[in-house]
Amino acid sequence: MEILDILIIGGGPIGLNCALEAQKNNLTYLIIEKGTIVNSLYHYPLYMKFFSTAEKLEIDGIPFISAAPKPGRQEALEYYQGIARQKNINIHLYEKVLKVSKNNKIFEIETSKSKYLANNLIISTGFYDIPNMMNIPGENLPKVQHYYTEPYPYAKQKIVVIGSSNSAVDAALETYRKGAEVTMIIRDSGISESVKYWVKPDIENRIAEGSIKAHFNAEIIEIKENSVIFKDKGGQTHEIENDFVLAMTGYLPDFDFLRNSGIELQGEGLNPVYHPETMETNIPNLYLAGVVCGGKDTHLWFIENSRVHAEMIVGSILSK
Repeated sequence: MEILDILIIGGGPIGLNCALEAQKNNLTYLIIEKGTIVNSLYHYPLYMKFFSTAEKLEIDGIPFISAAPKPGRQEALEYYQGIARQKNINIHLYEKVLKVSKNNKIFEIETSKSKYLANNLIISTGFYDIPNMMNIPGENLPKVQHYYTEPYPYAKQKIVVIGSSNSAVDAALETYRKGAEVTMIIRDSGISESVKYWVKPDIENRIAEGSIKAHFNAEIIEIKENSVIFKDKGGQTHEIENDFVLAMTGYLPDFDFLRNSGIELQGEGLNPVYHPETMETNIPNLYLAGVVCGGKDTHLWFIENSRVHAEMIVGSILSK
C-alpha cells in the first residue's frame, strides 16, 4: 500500500489550502471528506452572507471575484469547488474516517470505504457537524431544528428562535419577513455583539417595535408538541404556543474523534494541544488546521486567520 506524505481529513477551505500547499511542494497527499467539497458551507443557510470580504476568503493567492461587498454562500461554493476542479485536487468524497492509529511512525487511517497509510496527518474537520445540545425535555421532537436553511417552510407559523448570534438573528429576521410569528429566547441581556454590524440594528429595531418578540435573560426548559416553556430572569416560568423551534445554539468539533486519535484536550474549553508555530499536536506528525484548533471556542478561528496554517504545517513537515 502506498504511504502518502500527507493525509488530510476534511475538505473545507483550510483542508483545500493544505492540499494546495502540498501540491506546490511536490508532496503526495489525499483529502478524505465525508460529504461534498466544502461540505459545511454547502449546509449553510441558502442566503447567508459572509462577514468577511472576498479577498479575506481567498486561498493560495487565487482571486475570489465577488460582485457584492460581502460574498454569499453560492459564490463561496463556486469559488472553492472551482479551485478543486481547476487544481485537480486529490480528494475522496462521501467517505468518513472511522479510526486513526499510529504504527511505527506511520499513520493508519480506516474509513468507511478503504484504508490508507501516511507519514503525516492533518485534521481539518471544522465544527459544523455536531449541534451544541440543550439537553432539555422535548429537544428530540421533529419540530426542533438545529440547522436553518431557508425561511419558506415557516410562513404563517409560530416560531421560537433560541440564541442571539448571527445564525439566530438571520433566522429570526428571514422567517419574520416571510410571515412567521417569531419569538426569540435569549440567555443574555441583549443581542450578541458579534452579530454582523449591518444586521444588528435591523433585529434590534424589529424587537423595539414589537414585530419580533424577544425574552432576554431567559432560558428554554421544555419543548412540547404545541408549546414551549421558558423561565425568565426572575425564575418565573412561561408557556407559549409554538409550531417550530429553531435552536441556533452553536456547534462543536468532534471531540471524541480528536481524543480517539490521541490528541490531548485541555480545560473546560477542551482546547486541543498543538504547537502554535507548527500546528503539530502532542502526537508527532499529527497536525491541526482551521476552526478545529479552537476547541469549544468556535469563534476563535475563521478562514481569514487560519489560511496560514497550511504553510506552517507543510513547512514543519519539510523541515524534518
